[in-house]
Amino acid sequence: MVHNTKVSRRGRPQLRSDEETRQFVVTAARQEFNASGYARASMSRIAERAGVSTKTMYRLIPTKAELFRSVISDRISRFMLELDEAHLETLPIEEALEQILIAYATLTLDGDTVSTLRLVFAERDHFPEIAAAFAELAVGRTIHTMESWLTRQRDSGEIEIDDPSTAVGMLRGMMIMEPQRALMLGQRQPPDQREIVERAHYCARLFLDGCRSRKGRRAVGSLA
Repeated sequence: MVHNTKVSRRGRPQLRSDEETRQFVVTAARQEFNASGYARASMSRIAERAGVSTKTMYRLIPTKAELFRSVISDRISRFMLELDEAHLETLPIEEALEQILIAYATLTLDGDTVSTLRLVFAERDHFPEIAAAFAELAVGRTIHTMESWLTRQRDSGEIEIDDPSTAVGMLRGMMIMEPQRALMLGQRQPPDQREIVERAHYCARLFLDGCRSRKGRRAVGSLA
């Protein structure tokens, strides 16, 4: 672990902020959970990986359960940052949906995410709190984000769907179910960005061809 050795005018090392230190701890926790599982993950090893004292770590994130929640939140926050709602609203609906699906698949089919999902499935009976955390922070937040976007498209007359929640489930399944299952079974490696982009383009077209409103069809036709 390399520490910041920038020297102040008094000759003392520049200290990391609590937020920077917390991020080191969360990264170390993700590595430890992936390497050891949840039950066998060691708080002292996490502190060692992060290059901090256990006292500092417990002050910032006091329990293993909270550490796990922080690992999940950190991953989902990156997904949320990629989905700038103001930017999405400036794009044609096809491009906006493709960007949403690319971000979703990049998150879901990443090796770290698959490792976390395997951990949850393996240890959820003994530690139901990790399954609850994953359902709330990972599944719940991504579904809510996608459902909100679909609802806005429906309300603006771009698409015709009766139940955005059901539609999101179908859209998510079409995008990630088959490759995710193969990853979970160890039958393939995570897809590269080219494969994700191509799949997102295909899924977006299939989905929109099935639910585009008359208004949306006229708009597409005028561009042809």
